[in-house]
Amino acid sequence: MSSARAQLARMLALVPYLQRREAVPLEEVARDLGVSADQVVRDLNVLWFCGLPGLGMGDLIEVDMDALDGEGVVRVSNADYLSRPLRLRADEASALLVALQTLRATTPADQHGVIDSVIGKIAAAAEDGGAHADQVAVQVADAGAEVEVRDRLERALADRRQVRLTYHVPSRDEVTERVVDPLGLLVHDGRAYLRAWCHLAGGERRFRLDRVRAAVVLGSTVSSPRPDAGASPAELDEAIFTPAPEAGTARLLLAGPARWVADYVPHEGARETDEGLEVTLRVGDPRWLERLVLQCAPHARVLEPTTVARRVRELAAASLELYGPA
Repeated sequence: MSSARAQLARMLALVPYLQRREAVPLEEVARDLGVSADQVVRDLNVLWFCGLPGLGMGDLIEVDMDALDGEGVVRVSNADYLSRPLRLRADEASALLVALQTLRATTPADQHGVIDSVIGKIAAAAEDGGAHADQVAVQVADAGAEVEVRDRLERALADRRQVRLTYHVPSRDEVTERVVDPLGLLVHDGRAYLRAWCHLAGGERRFRLDRVRAAVVLGSTVSSPRPDAGASPAELDEAIFTPAPEAGTARLLLAGPARWVADYVPHEGARETDEGLEVTLRVGDPRWLERLVLQCAPHARVLEPTTVARRVRELAAASLELYGPA
């Protein structure tokens, strides 16, 4: 028996193979594909129900069954669009690049060369055309920058060296520079992070590698202990978004279109009320909460703290004034 996946791959190869040869004896097709003649016939019986959207007679691939039954040769037509090499769309290439970046972040350094080669080939296989090619090129450039940062951090971890990070803090939309003691690298939800003791913050922090603008390995050795040196990767992974002890508490009221916040933002509790879903979460930076609520407006409201609720109203009013009088 042939699986559906194997059959699909075989038919995608079969059409351009036949179009180059025009008419090929059934036994030769079977030999070249490495399957039985009966399997080729079963594939052809599926193939002539395939084609472009529309499902009319002129939209489907045509298999010459008379030639197959009478002469024992295979011939197809009305499938010129499959004679061209298959190309990846920009979204398909981008999805593969993201998956490869995640794979690279979890593999030993001696395997990075192979993955980098695949990344380059996928970029080359992306469909031609200005905007789409530019999108893929940006993805590859971003992946290359993150790869370089990770390589430097791996060397710093191996040599127990401090690192000077130039890091973008999205909650404040600013770039900071700090010296850190690397403690480990881990992956959470497809993102690579550095666990490090941050001398600027005076505590352990986690830095997303795609937000690192620069990483310089210093000559000085690390000076902080490794508090979680014996922890398992799963334990470290679960601790990615552990709020700092000094983080305050906020309560939000979410209407339908904003209920996604409860699924994507770590929180300490949620309960249904007559007005909507009430969520309690820890907030280290009020400015992050302000932007979150404004993003969800008008479907999210700050119940506590009142200072943030007032600030959100002020920001919303200021934004509306930019549009001028109604």
